[in-house]
Amino acid sequence: MNKAKREQIFARLQAANPTPTTELEYATPFELLIAVILSAQATDVSVNKATRSLYPVANTPQGILALGEDGLKQHIRHIGLFNAKAKNVIRTCAILIEQHGGEVPTDRKALEALPGVGRKTANVVLNTAFGEPTLAVDTHIFRLANRIPLARGKTVRAVEDKLLKVIPKDYLKDAHHWLILHGRYVCTARKPRCGACVIEDLCEFKDKTEYA
Repeated sequence: MNKAKREQIFARLQAANPTPTTELEYATPFELLIAVILSAQATDVSVNKATRSLYPVANTPQGILALGEDGLKQHIRHIGLFNAKAKNVIRTCAILIEQHGGEVPTDRKALEALPGVGRKTANVVLNTAFGEPTLAVDTHIFRLANRIPLARGKTVRAVEDKLLKVIPKDYLKDAHHWLILHGRYVCTARKPRCGACVIEDLCEFKDKTEYA
């Protein structure tokens, strides 16, 4: 896929959705961090349901620590892997207080040192909370990158590195959100909605459908 075609793809995605953002509900960087930790192998819908219960009660590291692990579980018990996630969230809150003055760090190394935070989670926080031009590659973006193909790669990291190189700089800050939403609602895994796709004529996927 050439540079001109990639430029057109992102121009159209931007025109269709000028101000994309995460579907996770949050009001502060800390709320976003906890929501993203909880979202591993869970839907945004289930996480939002949990945080709507949790955040009015505790939405700071101090508040969640005061709840304790068992108290936290009462709010997140409907999310997959909630036992492990509760442990990670409590440990993360303690580290934020002990090492970062209760604030979410703005650098990757410090973020990735937090329990339950890997490269993908760090990328989401850096991009969505702090406006960094990072790109968190989830299953949707991995599929899209290989299918369209914007950037082919056998691993998540390979796709991330290639996307960061080929996405036009003017679109990089919002690219994560455009791609994840496109993969979630249009370019779905089993039955892509090519008939409703704004970039259908630019996409090089061979097995297109007429499904809208």
